[in-house]
Amino acid sequence: MRDVSEFNAEHGLELSPELRMLDLTSEVGELSKEVIDAQDYGQTEFERTDDLVDEFGDVYYSLLSLAAELDIDAEAALAASLDKYQARMSASGDAGSGE
Repeated sequence: MRDVSEFNAEHGLELSPELRMLDLTSEVGELSKEVIDAQDYGQTEFERTDDLVDEFGDVYYSLLSLAAELDIDAEAALAASLDKYQARMSASGDAGSGE
Protein backbone atom coordinates (compact mmCIF):
# COMPACT_ATOMS: atom_id res chain seq x y z
CA MET A 1 0.00 0.00 0.00
CA ARG A 2 1.23 3.45 -0.83
CA ASP A 3 2.41 5.32 2.25
CA VAL A 4 -0.13 8.03 3.04
CA SER A 5 2.29 10.22 4.98
CA GLU A 6 4.74 10.22 2.05
CA PHE A 7 1.91 11.05 -0.37
CA ASN A 8 0.72 13.91 1.85
CA ALA A 9 4.25 15.29 2.20
CA GLU A 10 4.91 15.02 -1.53
CA HIS A 11 1.75 16.98 -2.33
CA GLY A 12 1.73 19.44 0.59
CA LEU A 13 -1.36 17.84 2.12
CA GLU A 14 -0.25 17.69 5.75
CA LEU A 15 -2.85 19.07 8.16
CA SER A 16 -3.00 19.57 11.89
CA PRO A 17 -4.73 16.72 13.75
CA GLU A 18 -7.71 19.01 14.41
CA LEU A 19 -8.21 19.79 10.72
CA ARG A 20 -7.60 16.17 9.76
CA MET A 21 -10.33 15.13 12.23
CA LEU A 22 -12.74 17.62 10.65
CA ASP A 23 -11.88 16.22 7.23
CA LEU A 24 -12.49 12.67 8.45
CA THR A 25 -15.82 13.64 9.97
CA SER A 26 -16.88 15.30 6.72
CA GLU A 27 -15.88 12.24 4.70
CA VAL A 28 -17.78 9.90 7.05
CA GLY A 29 -20.85 12.08 6.52
CA GLU A 30 -20.46 11.76 2.75
CA LEU A 31 -20.10 7.99 3.08
CA SER A 32 -23.20 7.87 5.27
CA LYS A 33 -25.17 9.70 2.59
CA GLU A 34 -24.04 7.21 -0.04
CA VAL A 35 -25.05 4.24 2.17
CA ILE A 36 -28.48 5.78 2.68
CA ASP A 37 -28.84 6.57 -1.02
CA ALA A 38 -27.74 3.02 -1.92
CA GLN A 39 -30.94 1.72 -0.34
CA ASP A 40 -33.21 4.68 -1.08
CA TYR A 41 -33.61 5.54 2.60
CA GLY A 42 -34.41 1.95 3.53
CA GLN A 43 -36.99 1.48 0.79
CA THR A 44 -34.93 -0.86 -1.38
CA GLU A 45 -32.35 -3.57 -0.93
CA PHE A 46 -28.79 -2.25 -0.51
CA GLU A 47 -26.85 -1.94 -3.75
CA ARG A 48 -23.17 -0.98 -3.76
CA THR A 49 -22.46 1.91 -6.10
CA ASP A 50 -19.28 3.37 -7.55
CA ASP A 51 -19.92 6.57 -5.57
CA LEU A 52 -20.14 4.58 -2.34
CA VAL A 53 -16.82 2.84 -3.08
CA ASP A 54 -15.27 6.23 -3.88
CA GLU A 55 -16.48 7.74 -0.60
CA PHE A 56 -15.23 4.70 1.32
CA GLY A 57 -11.80 5.31 -0.20
CA ASP A 58 -11.94 8.95 0.90
CA VAL A 59 -12.78 7.91 4.48
CA TYR A 60 -9.97 5.37 4.48
CA TYR A 61 -7.49 7.93 3.18
CA SER A 62 -8.62 10.49 5.77
CA LEU A 63 -8.38 7.95 8.59
CA LEU A 64 -4.90 6.84 7.56
CA SER A 65 -3.88 10.49 7.21
CA LEU A 66 -5.10 11.16 10.75
CA ALA A 67 -3.11 8.17 11.99
CA ALA A 68 -0.02 9.57 10.25
CA GLU A 69 -0.53 13.02 11.77
CA LEU A 70 -0.87 11.43 15.24
CA ASP A 71 2.09 9.06 14.69
CA ILE A 72 -0.13 6.01 15.12
CA ASP A 73 0.69 2.73 13.41
CA ALA A 74 -2.75 2.00 11.95
CA GLU A 75 -2.05 -1.70 11.38
CA ALA A 76 -0.80 -2.17 14.96
CA ALA A 77 -3.84 -0.30 16.30
CA LEU A 78 -6.16 -2.54 14.27
CA ALA A 79 -4.39 -5.69 15.47
CA ALA A 80 -4.74 -4.54 19.09
CA SER A 81 -8.44 -3.84 18.58
CA LEU A 82 -9.04 -7.25 17.02
CA ASP A 83 -7.25 -8.88 19.97
CA LYS A 84 -9.43 -6.87 22.37
CA TYR A 85 -12.63 -7.90 20.58
CA GLN A 86 -11.50 -11.52 20.46
CA ALA A 87 -10.90 -11.47 24.22
CA ARG A 88 -14.37 -10.00 24.79
CA MET A 89 -15.96 -12.62 22.54
CA SER A 90 -14.15 -15.39 24.39
CA ALA A 91 -15.15 -14.02 27.78
CA SER A 92 -18.78 -13.05 27.15
CA GLY A 93 -19.73 -14.02 23.61
CA ASP A 94 -20.18 -10.33 22.80
CA ALA A 95 -17.73 -7.91 21.18
CA GLY A 96 -19.23 -4.90 22.99
CA SER A 97 -17.54 -3.33 25.96
CA GLY A 98 -20.60 -3.77 28.16
CA GLU A 99 -20.46 -0.17 29.30
